[in-house]
Amino acid sequence: MTPDSVDPRRVPYCVLPGGRIPRIGMGTFGSDLYGPEEVSAAVAGALRFGYRLFDCASVYGNEDRIGQVFDEAFSAGVVKREEIFVISKVWNDMHGRGDVLLSLARSLKDLRLDYVDAYLVHWPFPNYHAPGCDGDARNPDSVPFSADSYLEVWRQMEKIRDMGLARYIGMSNMTVSKMKAVLPHCRIMPALVEMELHPSFQQTGLFRYCVERNIQPIGYSPLGSPNRPGRDRSPGDVVDTELPEVEAAARAHGIHPALVCLKWAVQRGQIPIPFSVHEKNYRANLCAIIEDPLTDAEMLAIAKADKNCRLIKGQVFLWEGAGGWEDLWD
Repeated sequence: MTPDSVDPRRVPYCVLPGGRIPRIGMGTFGSDLYGPEEVSAAVAGALRFGYRLFDCASVYGNEDRIGQVFDEAFSAGVVKREEIFVISKVWNDMHGRGDVLLSLARSLKDLRLDYVDAYLVHWPFPNYHAPGCDGDARNPDSVPFSADSYLEVWRQMEKIRDMGLARYIGMSNMTVSKMKAVLPHCRIMPALVEMELHPSFQQTGLFRYCVERNIQPIGYSPLGSPNRPGRDRSPGDVVDTELPEVEAAARAHGIHPALVCLKWAVQRGQIPIPFSVHEKNYRANLCAIIEDPLTDAEMLAIAKADKNCRLIKGQVFLWEGAGGWEDLWD
């Protein structure tokens, strides 16, 4: 701990079966703008400042550098392993029989950990795209969602949980209909589901479905992903920090509208995982959720500001014959 850091004990937590998870974390996807060195440096700074949740993934291409940061932090006494919550994910090209365990083994080696706190299925189908590809790129091997195929992956996830290599297992980029198709057949229920969540895209149906089943929602792109890649930008996309309801709350609290988005997320019950390589930003993000909460009236106003504006459409995963990106989301 440094004199100007945040005591992690001040950060609120969500309860999980047999454990807990911080109510805010740091994402590590650089949105095609930042390399592994910049992302890992931000993780190192965030650790020192008081962050204890880090959302990683093999496809981000930086787990080896982040693992070095973790190892150095443990050795220097900055933090103990059991004090941080690390998430990783299996990428789409590792859905085959036995591949999930191989994927996790690689992540554990890169992250220099004996286990991850949570391991997620990154996308609910095996569709692969080349890194940094254009938004119009299509892989001829892509296929629609199959509950049977997904459950084959989930059986591997359950084995990982049984082996103690992940304290929790979870899902990502799901829909209510997909979850209804697979949950009745899960021996081990997901503890977490990661989904796009921000004021202009609140996914109320999926959010409630998860909460009602004691599945903790984690929200990516909590600020509306202002630095998302060009392939994920479309005419008509809403800018969350320019929503009148968000701007009004920002003026009332004397803060940047981005911080309102984070306050709203935490108070609503999801776990936001904003990403920034800028120290002043990730410091402000953490401080925002432990002080000066939004009022009930402000929360209600933002709840009514939902525009159903999905920003991360996933169109690069479409299969032959698909009508458009909406087909990915039922």
